[in-house]
Amino acid sequence: MSVISVQSVKMVTAIVLLSVFLVSGALADCPEGSALFITAPKQMEALIGSCLQIPCNFSGNNSALQTFDGTRTTFGVWIKSDKHFSDKSQNVIFNSSGMDNIYPMSLTGDLSQNNCTTLFSSLITSYTDWYFFRIENRPFRATASCDPLQITVKDSPPRPSIEISGDLKEKQSVTITCSAFTPCPHSPPELTWTLQQDPHNKIEENTDRTFTTKIQKTFTLSDEHDGFIITCSARYPVNEGKDVKTAEERTKLNVSYAPKNTSVSISPSGLVSAGSLVNLTCSSRANPPVNFTWFKTSKDGPVSVSEGDFYSFKVTSVTDIEDHYCVATNDLGNQMSPRINNAGKCRTELNLFNLI
Repeated sequence: MSVISVQSVKMVTAIVLLSVFLVSGALADCPEGSALFITAPKQMEALIGSCLQIPCNFSGNNSALQTFDGTRTTFGVWIKSDKHFSDKSQNVIFNSSGMDNIYPMSLTGDLSQNNCTTLFSSLITSYTDWYFFRIENRPFRATASCDPLQITVKDSPPRPSIEISGDLKEKQSVTITCSAFTPCPHSPPELTWTLQQDPHNKIEENTDRTFTTKIQKTFTLSDEHDGFIITCSARYPVNEGKDVKTAEERTKLNVSYAPKNTSVSISPSGLVSAGSLVNLTCSSRANPPVNFTWFKTSKDGPVSVSEGDFYSFKVTSVTDIEDHYCVATNDLGNQMSPRINNAGKCRTELNLFNLI
């Protein structure tokens, strides 16, 4: 067997063993006879100095020996770092039966209705950890060992996000939305941006019962919006509103539009003599960039004489220059330049030339 084959076998074996280890660990954390389960986000982020609302519902295992009864006195418990309750009482950071809880938490949900929603206030970075929820509803007592919640407390708020719905083309209607993560709807961020300000921020509930703050604007695009920079700022109140922490996001609009301001410049710019070389340059403002086509009028109609923004030729007649014009074209349309009005200058120079 080759060295590569041996290494491949070892790698596969290691992966299998690692998978078995991880699965075994997960099963150990989630025993088959678990009597309590909660529905809540698996991971949540919070801002230091602010609060965090934990959306939470619980259900009992109907096959368990003892079952939950909402008519009985019920207490909710949060345990930090470890799921065990009786032998590691130091990990119990909140119990709704007491008034001297270690952490600033309060149960806002109705436990009799299986609602364990909790408000976590005045967070600090040391609160970053895993948390387990427990129900005391004697004789029913159980911890949701299978559903740990990971809370991460950060010093800086996440940047808001800017989303654009619709085609970025002139004359098209688009909706621009700035959204900010809202860990605590009781103390939401204030959103402002460089677009015309919506007088009201809207707080929307997500499918997982967390919240998002949004501002939104719908308008019709024009070429003037191309390159416009939208800046959205989210100001989070912290320390009971005494201070704020700000996060900012920017995006630049890339609006497509048909050619505009198409024109021709002439070099040399002075009077032109017969036989002289004339350089014509066509310019246009457009997105995406344009292709240029040069035309010369004739008795049979316009004739294409060149491609590109630059065209050079020798003057042969009085009207030779003004017979030329350019057309700028991109995917959204085309525009013709004004016809060159330089015949008077050309004719005067030609007359002078003929008198010598």
